[in-house]
Amino acid sequence: MIAPILLKEWRGNVLENVHHGLVCGIDAEKQPIFSVGDTTTPVFYRSALKPIQAIPVFETAVFEKYGISTTEAALCTASQRGELYHQHALQSLLEKLGLAEDQLVCHASYPLNEAPKFERLWQQQPHRKLHHNCAGKHLGLLAACRAHGWPEKDYEHLDHPVQQRILDVLSILAEVPKEEIELGTDGCGVPVFAVPLQHMAISYLKFAVPELIEDQALRKTVTAIGDIMNQHPTIVASHNFICTALLEDDNIVAKGGAQGVYCFALRKEKMAFALKVLSGAEHVWPFLVANLLEQIHYDNKDTIERLHKLRSKTVVNDAGVPVGKSTVHLVNECNKMEGFHA
Repeated sequence: MIAPILLKEWRGNVLENVHHGLVCGIDAEKQPIFSVGDTTTPVFYRSALKPIQAIPVFETAVFEKYGISTTEAALCTASQRGELYHQHALQSLLEKLGLAEDQLVCHASYPLNEAPKFERLWQQQPHRKLHHNCAGKHLGLLAACRAHGWPEKDYEHLDHPVQQRILDVLSILAEVPKEEIELGTDGCGVPVFAVPLQHMAISYLKFAVPELIEDQALRKTVTAIGDIMNQHPTIVASHNFICTALLEDDNIVAKGGAQGVYCFALRKEKMAFALKVLSGAEHVWPFLVANLLEQIHYDNKDTIERLHKLRSKTVVNDAGVPVGKSTVHLVNECNKMEGFHA
């Protein structure tokens, strides 16, 4: 695997960390316009798969049947971080669906964000499955099972109809034959899939350019998922997080995954990007995505500014004193540049 340096971190004048990785950007014709490293490398989506995993529930009428709000529906795409607005929406979704928390196969957890986590610990409250980062996805999978008439038991198994449906639509969106999609198990207990990075970008391109999807019903579902993510950006992640910062821009559909995977697509420009930081670091995402947007001359400067505000390139110590810096090294290996001036 060829994986150039994407970002360096310096402490004083000494190089302290190096983050290698892969980047693929494509245009509306699914042709590469930005490339770093070997973009044919298979990469697991991890939680960047969630918008696709939400398709089996969004293609049904379950939200209307149970009076589920768009806020609650957005949880099916989310890597929620346990803020009170997440907790309230999750509890409401659970109750409206008439599901039991024990039906979720994800492990009991405390909220990811520090404030709600410390609040529960301070109040000596137990961890809950409903506070798992992927709880919304699991509720969505169970809701899909109910709507389609599939068994709710064993929904985490690869041979279950809900997982086979996800695999089917992933094959369509990423344009990879099912038998060539690599299989794994995600941290929350359900199957997770890997495709070549370039095809990961292709799957996200469909969220920005849904007319590329031939099946009209699937096109409608994918469009609805992207729209609802933009309507509720804080539900998909949380305040002060990159997914929310990007989804606040109605032109962008974006989702990250564990171990350094990030995907985003631009509607107006008809482009999509997928990247993999091989160190698994997530704190470098805002630097890299902002740099990519700057390189393509993205015209919404407010979006880029939000990314810069998430994390400074200046490395500081615990007292806030500058002690180093981060430097981005994204060098496009692709010669096709004309798509960058949309």
